[in-house]
Amino acid sequence: MKRARLIALALTAWLGVGTQAASAADEGAFLFGDWGGARTRLADSGVTFDFGYVSEAAHNFSGGERHLTRNTDQWKLGTAFDLDKLVGWHGATFQIYLTDRNGRNLGADAGIGNNQLIQEVYGRGQTWHLTVFALDQKWLDDALDLRVGRLPVGEDIASFSCDFQNLTFCGAQPGNIVGDYWVNWPTSQWAARLKVRTSAETFVQIAAYQLNPDYVDDDYARHEGLTLDNPGTKGWLLPLELGWTPERNGLPGSYKAGVWYNTEGGSDLFSDVNHEPRAITGDAPLQRDSRYGAYITFQQQLTGSAGAEGWTAFFNATKADDETSATDRQISLGGEYHQPFGRVRDFIGVALGATHANGRQADYQRLYNAAHPENAQLVRDGDEYVCEVFYSFAPLPSIQLRPNLQYIHNPGGTDLDDAFVLGLKTVIAF
Repeated sequence: MKRARLIALALTAWLGVGTQAASAADEGAFLFGDWGGARTRLADSGVTFDFGYVSEAAHNFSGGERHLTRNTDQWKLGTAFDLDKLVGWHGATFQIYLTDRNGRNLGADAGIGNNQLIQEVYGRGQTWHLTVFALDQKWLDDALDLRVGRLPVGEDIASFSCDFQNLTFCGAQPGNIVGDYWVNWPTSQWAARLKVRTSAETFVQIAAYQLNPDYVDDDYARHEGLTLDNPGTKGWLLPLELGWTPERNGLPGSYKAGVWYNTEGGSDLFSDVNHEPRAITGDAPLQRDSRYGAYITFQQQLTGSAGAEGWTAFFNATKADDETSATDRQISLGGEYHQPFGRVRDFIGVALGATHANGRQADYQRLYNAAHPENAQLVRDGDEYVCEVFYSFAPLPSIQLRPNLQYIHNPGGTDLDDAFVLGLKTVIAF
């Protein structure tokens, strides 16, 4: 029965899953073109597709225990159904995305000790995932937007682009530091998100995401990654976000600030059930009733023409609670310059970031190491600093080749050797 559900879900995705429509004018945007006009005809009738591939290769010239080359990749199969065009259901769209991840993690294999992934597309189980299975319903000229189904948190909340290869600069930032319960792409959980546009430039959105550790378990992903099974609710992740999308001298900006609350709670990093140092007592950790945090994510085009050539700058900052979060904050800033040298599809990126290892976890580890020297482990107490620069070259509209250089100082917030990495991110739209 389970296999039948998997086959049916996969066939549904292939027969109709995405967010982009093709036309004769933009046929070059897809490697396989407009399928002789079929893609445009399907889009006109309400079915659009989003098929893509990303690979990320990386080699560490310094740092780590070994100098290695590793590659990881992801296949994406997506379809969107405009239910207004298909069945007359006004304002409704249904989306399905399946993803398949494969490959190796350079940071782990080379023993670099980094906190943030050098290849952001690695992780969450190298297998198939049901990434999106959701209905989006809009009312009142799109002023009210409800989305329900299986969703990654970062799809809607604290959303940010993923042009860079290092995870420090990719996707919804809270998921980079509290990823044990804030679940970004490609993993999903049952959820509902309500967005209200309060003016032409402002909005507020609130959401509820089911929490269960199975969703972020690799073994669960390998066996249940394509099912709609509900593993049970341990709690809820409840984010609230305020957004402002102004224009500055005709140039677009996006400014978002949010908070979140986790009702499941978690284990204290330092204290035991009696509020004593658990590294010494060996007793069970104190259970906190909640986990929480806050974030901001800003983007603003500074020069050039709106949505075209010029510099766009960004700044992201996230802070999680000190009691339960081994990684408690992250800051990143940078920018992208589009259409350099008159090449309309090329762009350049540069970014700096810092990810902080919580001092409470470090204090626990020091006490534990002193009491159990035979099992001593590395103490992570400080910031991991990352710099990345890239050039994105588009030999065809459907292909982006993005060589990048990454420098990692104090990997994992330790005094491990710095790492210098050469990477190549390849993005293909089919």
